[in-house]
Amino acid sequence: MSNPVYISKEGLEKLKQELHHLKTVKRVEIAARIEKAKDLGDLKENAEYHDAKDEAGFTAGRIAELEDQITRATIIEAKSNENVSIGCTVKAKAGDKEKTFTIVGAPEADPLQGRISNESPLGMAFLGKVVGDQVEVKVPSGTITYTVIQITC
Repeated sequence: MSNPVYISKEGLEKLKQELHHLKTVKRVEIAARIEKAKDLGDLKENAEYHDAKDEAGFTAGRIAELEDQITRATIIEAKSNENVSIGCTVKAKAGDKEKTFTIVGAPEADPLQGRISNESPLGMAFLGKVVGDQVEVKVPSGTITYTVIQITC
């Protein structure tokens, strides 16, 4: 059995919408581009044809990836505020700086927005911790120690 993909209801809906768009709109657009490029003649030196074929391959790969993620999706359920779990927001302090992270499944991760994957080193380090626990995470510049100061689920 393959590993579950943890995701919020909203995140799962976004994946389903993207999949629907790729299957019903994008594929049709690409097929039209390929047919139009075929009409231009010699396919060996037809950049438009090769570009459309490359995009078709990329789109097919993304469709397969989305279908796999949707099939393995496990909706994140709200837990208690006692310890960090997927779906929780953690306020942590490193030195004199406070940062806020939301632990999400990989498909919803966006580190620039503070949404970190449960599979990332930082996400894994926070899982199961309680307020007051310290977390050490190795980064390219060394090790950062965070102290959990608040958990909201």
